[in-house]
Amino acid sequence: MIASGFMYIASLTLFAGIVASLEMKYKDTAFFRYIPTPVILYVGCMLFATFDLWAANDEVKMAYKTVRGHIIPAMIFVMLLRCDIRKILRLGPRMLLGFFSATFTIMAGFAVMFYFMKDGFAPEAWKTFGALAGSWIGGTANMVAIQGALGIDDSAMGYTLLIDNVNYSIWVILLLATVPLAHAFNRWTKSDTHLIDELGTQLAADQEKVRSNIEAADIALLFGLGFMASALSSSAAASASPRLIEMFGKNDFLSASTLSVVFATILGIVCAATPLGRVPGSSQVSMSMLYLMICLIASRANFKELTDAPYYLMAGFFILAVHAVLMAILARIFRLDLFTCATASLANIGAVASAPLVAAAYKETLVPIGVLMALMGYIFGTFGGLAVAKMLSMMV
Repeated sequence: MIASGFMYIASLTLFAGIVASLEMKYKDTAFFRYIPTPVILYVGCMLFATFDLWAANDEVKMAYKTVRGHIIPAMIFVMLLRCDIRKILRLGPRMLLGFFSATFTIMAGFAVMFYFMKDGFAPEAWKTFGALAGSWIGGTANMVAIQGALGIDDSAMGYTLLIDNVNYSIWVILLLATVPLAHAFNRWTKSDTHLIDELGTQLAADQEKVRSNIEAADIALLFGLGFMASALSSSAAASASPRLIEMFGKNDFLSASTLSVVFATILGIVCAATPLGRVPGSSQVSMSMLYLMICLIASRANFKELTDAPYYLMAGFFILAVHAVLMAILARIFRLDLFTCATASLANIGAVASAPLVAAAYKETLVPIGVLMALMGYIFGTFGGLAVAKMLSMMV
């Protein structure tokens, strides 16, 4: 049994590195095509925790609290360096309308589902679904950020990851299956796709001009920027939180942990519009931090606590059903094409890992549109998830 705090962190980091390396080497195999790395990390670390691989002593708990508290704002900041608002605005009003329609309908899905199913959940399930909403508007990093911000128990996050992966995987299959129906859907909504094709070609040409090779200096700079952003955000949050609580009363959304995530998000968005946003490697660095965070969260969970899994999976399908129906209605009203609707949906629910897949299924030159829409999700995911959590907390 591991009793040292440093050994505990080292073992989780090594496990994340081994799994990521195996994925890189065997990414074309059926196993890694259908089982993403975050799932392997979460299940693996939950197994380690279930069999008591590490002790629950004060040293391990302090290592967990310290690393998690500092890594989350750093991860959010580095991740958002790719999210240049100026590039996103080039998508134009139609694509932006599609994205925000998907965001709105997903948030509505959470509200409707919780209204009808809340009696079957634990008292603080609104926090769990707030974290899931962060993932389904942004990505896993946003989910982790909300988990830290709201202080959600790590055991409860098992349900979040379960819905996030099982329901999401089925949703991806369904969206890809609708590609042959695009012409019929577009006739029904009376949409025009010529501008989308032109925008996709233009964005693909712009991407070829960006430096893609990653140097050691880039990695060192990004880690330094991330940790400094975390330190500044945590310091500002520690100062602002007591004042805001004094003004508005004690609230989970005004805690120092929540505000540090918000400050890191704002800082990342601002810095993305500077030359720092052009430093390559932000995706790789933020993903490394995310893998460690997933391992940390899973290390405090336990398979014995996942007793209500079927009910939570049903809730996930309920959310997606409401999202699909409302999205179809808005597509008809605003004359949105199926490519826009499907890409916007997956940009929210699946983030950068999936949105390009459905975009490429329509046309390869449309992949950059999927990427940019997914990056938008990273910007709004944390705020959207916190908003959903607040909305659901009012229903309890």
